Amino acid sequence: MTKICDLTAYLESIAPPQYQEGYDNAGLIVGDPNAAVEGVLFCLDSTEAIVEEAIEKQCNLIVAHHPIVFRGLKRLTGRNYVERVVIQAIRHGIAIYAIHTNLDNVYHQGVNGKIGERLGLMDTRLLAPKANLKKLSVLAPPALTEPAREALLAAGADSVAASEQLSYGGAGEGRPQVKLEVSFSSGRERQMLDALKVGRNGQQLAYELVSIENSDGSVGSGLIGRLPEPMAEEAFLQHLKKAMKASCIRHTRLLGKKVETVALCGGAGGFLLGNAKAAGAQFFVTADYKYHEFFDADGQLVIADIGHYESEQFTIELLHDIISQKFSNFAAHCTEAITNPIHYYC
Repeated sequence: MTKICDLTAYLESIAPPQYQEGYDNAGLIVGDPNAAVEGVLFCLDSTEAIVEEAIEKQCNLIVAHHPIVFRGLKRLTGRNYVERVVIQAIRHGIAIYAIHTNLDNVYHQGVNGKIGERLGLMDTRLLAPKANLKKLSVLAPPALTEPAREALLAAGADSVAASEQLSYGGAGEGRPQVKLEVSFSSGRERQMLDALKVGRNGQQLAYELVSIENSDGSVGSGLIGRLPEPMAEEAFLQHLKKAMKASCIRHTRLLGKKVETVALCGGAGGFLLGNAKAAGAQFFVTADYKYHEFFDADGQLVIADIGHYESEQFTIELLHDIISQKFSNFAAHCTEAITNPIHYYC
């Protein structure tokens, strides 16, 4: 029997939750981690249609790329689609798990590697590797968990992963504790340790600090690689459109150059434009560009916005393959629903 926590633990061995960005909410959002997996449905977004599909396919676990809940829910009245999805999932005993920017930030079996594979890129590497990472593990009593989490985020943590633990005293009785885990650049070590002084009279919480090896550049943002053969810009746009199944592509003016080096980032990747330029890319493929941001190409490369859904849709296939190759005692399905909220009239 495979429990939900067994499946999620395997996913987190590939994309540890401490690699997610600070704004994110990756992890188990709805459901009992100790429930047996009866079937799993992979999708990009958890919507009402996805929950209905999970019911129809007898899946009690939805694995989505995007978290259905980003901010705390104060009520569950069904007044919006987020609340309705959560209510519907709970009513039918369906768990919802999200693996988001932590999957974006890993090179091996990550979102951007899948895009690079679709485009046929060679000699790929992360566009912006994270350097000199450290991992801090903290045991906090429940009453101090939220103050410690807020202090760590204020000190510059990208994200704080939490899990319930039991600690044992001399009498052998277990006391509930919450384990907090955070990764950060080594230059912020003093601030992180100071953030743990949330106990009575400024007492510091117990912690363990270890270095995370990233010498192979396996943790970071975006991807860059080269095409097998240089292509004309128009030919590359046609290749990009076909490979990513995009109905249209928004792009800056073409520069009359051969395309050999391509930088990319699934989803909103505008923050990596400087890295793409510095790496000598002729094209930067990403999504969610605003009008004025296109000017930042500044004649140095071509920005190609293929759409958020279009850039990440093959993450569904990626997750299905990861789980299917590891587990064989339950049904695994890729959703048949298109959850893209954006429609095009071309």
